[in-house]
Amino acid sequence: MKTILLIGTLDTKGQEFAFVQNLIKNRGHQVLLMNAGIFESTIPADIKAQDVAKAGGSDLETLRSQQDRGQAIEVMRKGVAVLTKQLYEQGKIQGVLSLGGSGGTMLATAGMRTLPVGVPKLMVSTLASGDTAPYVDIKDITMMYSVVDIAGLNSLSQQILTNAAGMICGAVEVEKTVSIDSDKPLIAATMFGVTTPCVNKVRERLEPHGYEVITFHATGTGGRAMEGLIADGFVKAVADITTTELADELVGGVLSAGKNRLEIAGQLGIPQVVSLGALDMVNFWAMSTVPEKFRERNLYKHNDNVTLMRTNVEENKGLGKIIADKLNAAKGKTTLILPLKGVSMIDAEGKPFYDPDADKALFASLRQHLNKNVKVVEVEANINDDIFADIFVKEMLEVL
Repeated sequence: MKTILLIGTLDTKGQEFAFVQNLIKNRGHQVLLMNAGIFESTIPADIKAQDVAKAGGSDLETLRSQQDRGQAIEVMRKGVAVLTKQLYEQGKIQGVLSLGGSGGTMLATAGMRTLPVGVPKLMVSTLASGDTAPYVDIKDITMMYSVVDIAGLNSLSQQILTNAAGMICGAVEVEKTVSIDSDKPLIAATMFGVTTPCVNKVRERLEPHGYEVITFHATGTGGRAMEGLIADGFVKAVADITTTELADELVGGVLSAGKNRLEIAGQLGIPQVVSLGALDMVNFWAMSTVPEKFRERNLYKHNDNVTLMRTNVEENKGLGKIIADKLNAAKGKTTLILPLKGVSMIDAEGKPFYDPDADKALFASLRQHLNKNVKVVEVEANINDDIFADIFVKEMLEVL
């Protein structure tokens, strides 16, 4: 028997939550019902709105008297996040389910995002057919479209909620076959299409040494997802082969992972071997979306939806300084490997982004700004060449 947390605004959706609560209990599981609504609950709650408001830094009476819905929701959002995390850490819940509109989705997913990857999280939402990035972020939250508004029970909504109850019960019941707490130490690696040969070779060479290599697609959310797992303590070391997200952050591309990318491993003292994969490019969507100021640059149509822009000398000088500053601050063993004959599949002689001057500017900037705490290895090869992978693995095993 498992315990499932239901997070809901019970002042407006008590009937729907009571329906789901009964379905879960009939399946043989326990339910903890958290009320994130501001006004009087229509059904009994295990965790009352007063408790949520207090955890969010206020009290229910104040929220009601202010008549500021935005402020009230923000307080309750914080409270939901605090209490959900506490309940999981205390071993009191094994999964989370919620249902709601825009406000309920924002409240509940704030709690879900505090939980580790692997904990079942299901959000039945009127917003699930649109842009779910603000709600899912970098966690494994399943968004299920409610089709109809969650406002009363009808034949269609009952079937959808019944499916949702079955899904969350199935998720908490299933036996884990793979665990990120396994005996094999995890190495996190970053990959892009144009660095895939390198990453595959590195993985194949590291795994016989007893490590499990997990790759993250360096598309902004991928880099942040990796660093979230590092912060959660799951990762033994980092093979940050593809640091391309930094180029998007600097230049204004669409796949930035934020200004703090490439910092968390260093802050925590996690061993890391870093390279410069795909720093020859900035990402935009379809060719028509490229900003006017970049229209005369070296642009490459990756596919109908993705356009790549070659980074230039000045941008690479800036990237060198940014990377050096981040690596200089690292508390753990840190090695930087420079692929002197190109940082991607299309940054090679005869390829669209071959630009030795731009690459030399990147390498020179790194040499200028790095301090002696960072080991620098220079390889006369393209990042996807066999010799580069061999040297990368050698340095990875050394920092480990």
